[in-house]
Order: sequence, then structure tokens, then C-alpha cells
Amino acid sequence: MSIKRPKKGQQKCCTTILLAFFKSVRTPKLARPTPDFYVGSVVPSEDLRFRDAFIEELWESIASHHLILKAPRRCGKTSVMEHLRASPQHGYSVIYENVQDLVHPADLFLAILDNFRDQHPGLFHTLVKGWQTVTSWLPKVEEIECGEVKTKFRENVKDYREHWREHGDALFRQLRSLKRPVLIIVDELPDMLLNLRQEDPKLLRDFLSWFRDKRCDPLPKNDTVRWLLGGSINLSSTLDGMSLLDRINDLKDMPLPDLTPHQIETFVNEMLTARHVEFEKKLPERLRELLGRPIPLFLQMLTQDLYRSWRNRPRKLRKADVEAEFSRFVTSTAAQDKLQHYYTRLAKYYEEPALSQAHEILNHLCQTAEKDGRDEGASRATLMHLVEGTCPSGRLPAAHERKRLFLQLMRDLENDFYITETTPGRYGFASGIMKAWWRKHYA
Repeated sequence: MSIKRPKKGQQKCCTTILLAFFKSVRTPKLARPTPDFYVGSVVPSEDLRFRDAFIEELWESIASHHLILKAPRRCGKTSVMEHLRASPQHGYSVIYENVQDLVHPADLFLAILDNFRDQHPGLFHTLVKGWQTVTSWLPKVEEIECGEVKTKFRENVKDYREHWREHGDALFRQLRSLKRPVLIIVDELPDMLLNLRQEDPKLLRDFLSWFRDKRCDPLPKNDTVRWLLGGSINLSSTLDGMSLLDRINDLKDMPLPDLTPHQIETFVNEMLTARHVEFEKKLPERLRELLGRPIPLFLQMLTQDLYRSWRNRPRKLRKADVEAEFSRFVTSTAAQDKLQHYYTRLAKYYEEPALSQAHEILNHLCQTAEKDGRDEGASRATLMHLVEGTCPSGRLPAAHERKRLFLQLMRDLENDFYITETTPGRYGFASGIMKAWWRKHYA
């Protein structure tokens, strides 16, 4: 039996029909998963939002500078650092270390060595090749588990702290001998420096001078090693109070930008919509107003509380629901755990009389009135009068010195995220949540 072939015109028609058929049965694209809430943990690189432009700016700056990444606590600094580590660019090998509990320069070097072994095991042996202080004991250790390099180093090099300069010099030499770009991220450096000051002020000065010399020779453009130093308190103010500000004047400041009003409202919209929550159009705007200058952690927590409220009682969420959840949040255990840090850290970072003066300012600002959803705050003159009232009678400094100290305190409180200039010459709490919490517990 013979099979008739379709004519030329029919072939084209059949092909068109087949293509249309296969398009119709093509596997549909997978829906984007519902985004998670992150209310304490670091946001993974793939879920970090609204930071793409800033991260690109960081990488551009890393090409020719060592950096200071400044951000208040709970604002996403560590999440940005984790993104740099997890998604490096330009061939960089990146390591990350939080140093807030360290009390000696030698411990910083061991932490870097340890993290290099854990985060880049394939490069570790190349890094220590020819470094006799390490290779003299390394072969004797059959297996080094995660986090054990510093322990083994201490066990085999008993005077490692006394010779911290030599170990630091060797670390720089070995890092540069890799002949490939390395980015070292040191988080919470101001805490380590304060620890050093308490332990040994002379050691702090020696370390900062040595560290600056190492960063500047060779110049960053001619070096393969980059440093990104971060902290949730103002490093400049910390060192200025110790007359050591010149030890970091080679670093480029990179403050983490606040989320914009549009980004805040977009976040609320997307997180609730993804969970099929119905809400008033003005709800995200009201949440933004209550937050004030946004702390991303509290934005996550308050939006999650709204979702939980809806899940327990499905309804169309309204602005009144936001206000109710805000009030509940301020009194919650979750808020207490996160916000108490802002109160107790004052005693750690502010010395008298600045400590008492800071409390006087914040106790006053937490009680200022709000009008049309805006904090009216207090004038600079009112706050300066409050500060002068804390000075013992008859022991008031000269007028120019009082003004200098007052302005320095205001800058510190602003840089440390407590206050913000709401309008020219007037100040209020930076965070609406912090203001409400402070008023409840400490006014």
C-alpha cells in the first residue's frame, strides 16, 4: 500500500498546526514561591531585596578602596555582607568574620585564618604554604574540623599573642602570595576596638597604627587584598573619642541606605498579596507612617503579625488593624527582646556625662506629640537646655564648649539611629516603634 505525501502547501499547513499544538502543551513556568519572613536570621542572598544597586556600588568601590559599611543594628548590614560572601564578583574569594567578642589583634588573625579554612577549604593549603608557624604543626593533625584551626594554632604556638605583629605580617604576606583577589569582611569592628581599649589602651593604638600601615602599603589599587569593616555603632565617633580618628582616614564610608517609602509599601503589598490577604489600599502607607525611619527587622515582624492576625480571622485588613497590631507589638515579648538592646547599649558606648544627657534627651523625645501622623519632636534649643540642666550647679563649661559637646552628642545619637532631624532644627525618635516602646518602659 502506498502512502500519499502531502503536497507542498499542505506540508506548510501541517507544520503550523504541529507548532501550535506543541506550544499549547508546553510545560508551564513554575510560580515564584511565596517569600519568607525573616525576623531574626540573616536574609539569604537569593531573598535579599531592595539592595541590588547598593551591592553593585559596593563592588565598584571595592575595586580601588578599603571600606567601612555603616548601618544601625537590625537594618540588614550582615545580610548585605552575606550576599557579598555568597555571590562574589570579579573573581574575589570572600571570607566573613564577626569580631564583637574578640579582645586581641592575634585573635582577629586566627579568626580570619579559621574562616579561610572553613569557607575556602580548597585554597587553605595554598594560603599556608611556606608559613612555617602553621605548617610545623598542620601535618600532625589528621583532620581539622570546622572552627578548629584557631584552637590548634593556640595549642601549638603558645606565645601567639605576644608576637601578634609577626603573625599579622605573615597573614598579609600569605594572602598576597595567592595572587588572586581576596575580600575580608570584618563585622562589628567597633565592638572589638572597645574591648581592646578596656583590656589595653596602648595595644589598641599600636594595632590601629599597624593595621592602617598594612592597608596603605601597597595602595589598594595595587593590592590583591581588600578589607570591608562594618559596625552597628558609629566607628568614627568611637575613635574620635579616643583621639584615634586618623587611623581610619584611608577608609571609604559606605552607609547602608534606608529603605524608601516606596520600597516599604511595596514590601507590605507583596508579602500580603502573595498570601492572598485582602487589605485596604492605604494600609501599607499607614504601616510606614507608624514605623518612622524603618528598621527592616521590625518591618518584617509587623507585616508578619498582620498576616497572622488575618489568618486567625480572615477579613479585609484596614488601617485600624495596623494600629492595633502596632500597639500589641510594642508590648510583646518579641519586641522587648529586640528593643532592649537599644537601651542597654547606651551604657556600653556612652560615658558620663553623655550617658545621662542621652537618657534625658530620649526620655523627653519619646513623649513629644504627633500631628497628622508626624512626630512634632523638639527643638534643638529645648534639648540643649535639657542637657545643660544635667550639669552640677556652678560647674557649667564655657558656652562654646557646652555647644560643642551638645552637638557631638546629637551627632552620636543620630548616627547610632536613636534620633533624626524631622524638620530643620527639630528632632524626634528615628523609629516610631522605638519611640512607643521607650515611652512605655522608660519615660
